[in-house]
Parts: sequence; structure tokens; C-alpha cells
Amino acid sequence: MSSAIGVASDTSSVVAARVVERWRGTSPGEKLDQVAELNRTCEQLSEAGVRVRYPGAGDDEVRYRVLALRLGRDAMVEVYGWDPSIEGW
Repeated sequence: MSSAIGVASDTSSVVAARVVERWRGTSPGEKLDQVAELNRTCEQLSEAGVRVRYPGAGDDEVRYRVLALRLGRDAMVEVYGWDPSIEGW
């Protein structure tokens, strides 16, 4: 559960205030870098999950499966001709 300022409810108010102060002091470029890094991490975690579920999958198959998680079935079929409902999620 989170508080009104977006910090976890189990975080002390002193620490929460410091976190918010830091967020407010972060430049737009730094925020963009942080978001890009979080996106890279999500991509890596998605790929790792696919590789665990499909250990024999080659790089192309892994890429399609990761894209399917992000784009959904309709876009995958339309853009790549690859149907995760048939191939498996």
C-alpha cells in the first residue's frame, strides 16, 4: 500500500520526504535515463523468463516471445505473422 506522496506506507515520513525531495531535484535528463534503465531491466527480466520457460529456444524465438509479451497477440500476428496463441506465450 502506498501513501499520498507515492512512497510505500512502511517507509518513515523522514525517509519519504527525502525520497520526494530527491525526485523533485532530479533533472529531466536524469529522469529519462532512469526510465530507460528501468525499461532495459524489464526487457532483460522478460528475456530471462522466456529463456527459463523455453530453454531450447533460439535467439529469434526468444525475441518474438518477448515482443509478444509487450505487444500482445494482435500486433504480433499483424506485424510479424507470429501468433503466440499457437506458438505459446
